[in-house]
Amino acid sequence: MEKMLELPNVTLAAMTSVKLYETVKALEYSMQGIHFGEVVLITHRKPLFLPKGITYRHTDKLTDIDCFNYKIAYELGDYIHTDYVLLVHYDGFVVHPEKWQDEFLKYDYIGAPWPIPADGKQHCYHDIHGNWCRVGNSVSLRSKRLLEFPRKADLKWEKDEEGFFNEDIFLCCRHKHDIEAAGMQIAPIEVAKYFSHEHPIPEIADVDAPFVFHKWWGRNEQYPQFQNPWTRRWMKLKELIRPLLFWRHAGR
Repeated sequence: MEKMLELPNVTLAAMTSVKLYETVKALEYSMQGIHFGEVVLITHRKPLFLPKGITYRHTDKLTDIDCFNYKIAYELGDYIHTDYVLLVHYDGFVVHPEKWQDEFLKYDYIGAPWPIPADGKQHCYHDIHGNWCRVGNSVSLRSKRLLEFPRKADLKWEKDEEGFFNEDIFLCCRHKHDIEAAGMQIAPIEVAKYFSHEHPIPEIADVDAPFVFHKWWGRNEQYPQFQNPWTRRWMKLKELIRPLLFWRHAGR
């Protein structure tokens, strides 16, 4: 029997009001081979199927993606009682626990490497000085200190230059200078490429497998995609009904 990875100072967490079944499955999958200090599902209503080992923590319903981004930026720290949180989603979670590195804990934020946008393409992956920010992403490892920083520093919640609220860009780009001035560090791409993969960029080509992933792009398509069985049954039923509806309409 393989030895479990012990991460007592890390909470595994997910926050959502949608795809609860899939999110719980992602938490369960992430727990394989790892003992976390705590595992929490932050949502508006406790699921009936919540497995043992996952703790329910209540939040108001996340009404849209903007609400999600705000809560992650300003409220996630309220639910975390360890030194770090590993934030996962239904489409991004731990897939290779054996790829964990203690070096990850040297940083206050580590996520997947970001690409450099093509020439002439406007994008917000840069800091206030115009330097490209190469590491961000919502699926991430964050220190408790960083979680508490936006409220303590009274950071103003603003859209990025493309008109969206994205909590990872808010932290890793727009306020990177504030985070660093406070003595915190965002991991460099040379470390982040071993932690997570999202975009299939050249910088990750020499890494056979990351600790976590986000989105099923490129090589990530090999990782599990959980689906609520009731959703699957409903989709099959719709496929059966659709020809009948078409036939009825065509016969008029």
